[in-house]
Amino acid sequence: MNKLFSILFILLMAVHLVRPLGLPGLRRRGDFWKIALIGLFVFGAVVLMRPE
Repeated sequence: MNKLFSILFILLMAVHLVRPLGLPGLRRRGDFWKIALIGLFVFGAVVLMRPE
């Protein structure tokens, strides 16, 4: 699951650099780092929810 999320977030960041997504808070090309922060939060949540 983490590999899927990492590939998805890398693709989202690349697409956002080419053409901004236009979502609130993601209107400029320089905002691609916000997608990385969201990805770090998702990875942390997945690690915390694991039953291991």
